[in-house]
Amino acid sequence: FISLNSTELSHPPYFVLIGIPGLENEQFWIGFPFCLMYAVALLGNISLLLIIKTEMSLREPMYLFLAMLAFTDLVLSTSMVPKMLGIFWLGSGRIGFVSCIAQLFFVHTFSAVESGVLMAMSLDRYIAICLPLQYSSILSVAVVVAIGSLVLVRGVLLVSPGCFLLHGMPFCQHHIISHSYCEHMAVVKLACGDTRVNAIYGLFVAFLVVGPDLVLIFLSYTLILRVVMRMSSTEAQHKAFNTCASHICVMLVFYVPAFFSFLTHRFGQSIPHHVHILVADLYLLLPPMLNPIIYGVRTKKIRERVL
Repeated sequence: FISLNSTELSHPPYFVLIGIPGLENEQFWIGFPFCLMYAVALLGNISLLLIIKTEMSLREPMYLFLAMLAFTDLVLSTSMVPKMLGIFWLGSGRIGFVSCIAQLFFVHTFSAVESGVLMAMSLDRYIAICLPLQYSSILSVAVVVAIGSLVLVRGVLLVSPGCFLLHGMPFCQHHIISHSYCEHMAVVKLACGDTRVNAIYGLFVAFLVVGPDLVLIFLSYTLILRVVMRMSSTEAQHKAFNTCASHICVMLVFYVPAFFSFLTHRFGQSIPHHVHILVADLYLLLPPMLNPIIYGVRTKKIRERVL
């Protein structure tokens, strides 16, 4: 009974998210563009899901992966934006301990899922361009669903241990989080015990997710480029490049802020804290907002369906 009680006392009943440190007076106004970005993300991704669901001609692997990306973006943005706007506009930064761990779980799990879906989409483009005759036999609906399930299970299995590690740590009643949402390292820094295992495990998960995904993406596009450069038809080359351009844009929007946020949290002490937090916020807002716009504008079938 005593040990159970002490365990309960080792967790503060709640944390307080302060939003963007150093910009507390300005974040009320920052909330308006953030709210607009979230509204565009909701509208764009829900529209994509409805179009892909209702249009029978879009039941191809490429569009099924796009539907997975849209669903992932909806979960990712919804897991943190409503609470963030509550902090900016209402000053309601208090979040329960369990709710904070849950938010952390969804943010990091679906960040890993998004990376996996982008990797799967690059493999889809590789098979479509380099192995067009085997495309339908290799990427059947069952295979696409299996890939999506594996990507989701990978995210859950890799992020869950980090959440359990945090749940078992003493926090000594430190409860002010210098962030807009419950990010792993921001919460770890509040613990009063030895946090080396948490920090090492966070690095391990990041490299285990992003490392293989980026290697496969790089290999896919290297092979695609080799095949495209050998095409005799300029029109065929243009079509192949156009097909891949939207995917490359989406990857840049996702990975560039992700790497900046990840590296500055650990090694960028000279970077102002409010800059790091703003980039970390935009990392979870920009991809959900821009992905449906990029694919809607650059994908002919979706553009025609919308028009």
